[in-house]
Formats: sequence, structure tokens, C-alpha cells
Amino acid sequence: MFERSFSILNMRSSDDRTTIARIRDAAITEFANNGVAGTSVRTIATTAGVSPGLVIHHFGSKDELRVACDEYVAGIIREVKGTAMASGGAFDVTAAFRTVGEIPAAKYLARTLVDGSPHVAELVDEIVADAMKYVATGVETGMIKPTDYEWERAAILTIWSLGALVLHEHLERLVGVDITADFSQNPKAASTYMAPILEIYGQGLFTEKTVQLFREAFVSQQDDEKESA
Repeated sequence: MFERSFSILNMRSSDDRTTIARIRDAAITEFANNGVAGTSVRTIATTAGVSPGLVIHHFGSKDELRVACDEYVAGIIREVKGTAMASGGAFDVTAAFRTVGEIPAAKYLARTLVDGSPHVAELVDEIVADAMKYVATGVETGMIKPTDYEWERAAILTIWSLGALVLHEHLERLVGVDITADFSQNPKAASTYMAPILEIYGQGLFTEKTVQLFREAFVSQQDDEKESA
């Protein structure tokens, strides 16, 4: 279903794609803030600066628009993490956060996972399949340690990550970091989250150079001192 929707978007003219992108981004924002059930086509149209009829003209229904949003957000994750793994030590960590920060992708994903849509299983399966590919690339470039459990590791890591997104408000309450925020301008603000993550993942997932890469970008001197104490 995702592939079909994406193909439809790519068959539009340049002008149509511009309009579709506005509608899609508006829908992602509204779905992230209010959920799919709590968001009307009229609200999306108002945010996008178009008529409700134009939303239906391009997407057919709110449900099909939601599928297109799912595919677009999955594509962002695929592109950012795939680029990270392919770049090895040359990867610009904060640039990836800037890319994700253009739309509330993390908040959208957190919200859509608990909405109960029949599309959620498809979305999760697609994210896991993508994870298999970019983790394998990470092994090839020396950023990720190899394993005998490639599929299982990708599935477990994906579910852990998605679970953290769903419970991000509790995570913020407990460790003081909103993981759905854009940290591109102030990466050290994520320090109290990233320092223990690197400690956990550094044992069995990340290679030492990857741990160092993220530590330099996101972990403050105070948290480094706390960890080594």
C-alpha cells in the first residue's frame, strides 16, 4: 500500500507535487498534534492554505492521506539512518537531526503508533525492513558490530526505539529530555539521554568510533564526568 501511494505522488506534475507536499506536511503536523481521529480534512486544508476539496482531489480521503504521511515519515527515517550508516565516521550527526526537524516526524510517529489504525502494522514492518538494510550497511562501514541475529536485532532495536517514542512524555519526566525535539541547534541538550544510550549500545551494537562520534556531538562534559565517576 505504501509503495502504491508513493508511486501516485511521483506521477504528479511539478506544480501538483508542490501542493501535495504542502498538504502532506500540514497533515503530518496536525496528526502529530491532535491524532488522526481528532483532525479533520478541513483543518488540514486550512493549515496547508488550500480548500478541503483540493485535499480530497489529491489524496482521495483522509485515510489515504494518512498512508502517504506514513510512507513519507518512514522514508525520512530510511534516508537519515541509511546515510548515517553509509557515511561511517564522516557522518554529520547534527545534520541528520536538522533534516528530521523540518517536520514533526518523531511526534507524528509517536502519535500514529497508538492511534490503532490497521496501517500501523504495515508501517512498523516497513521500518524494521529498512532497519535491516541500514544496520547491515553500518556493519560494512564499521559503525555497527556484526551479529548472528540480524533480523531479530533489527526488530528488537526498532521496537525499543518506537516504544521510547510512544512513551516520550514519561521519558522526559524521568530523564529530562524530550526525544521528539529538534536538537540540531543545541545537541548537548540531549546529553542526559544520549550518555546512557551510548553506554548501553556501546556494549553490543555500536563500535567504539560510533560511540565517540555521538559522544562528541551530544554528551556534555558534565555527563562524561558523571559516567566515569
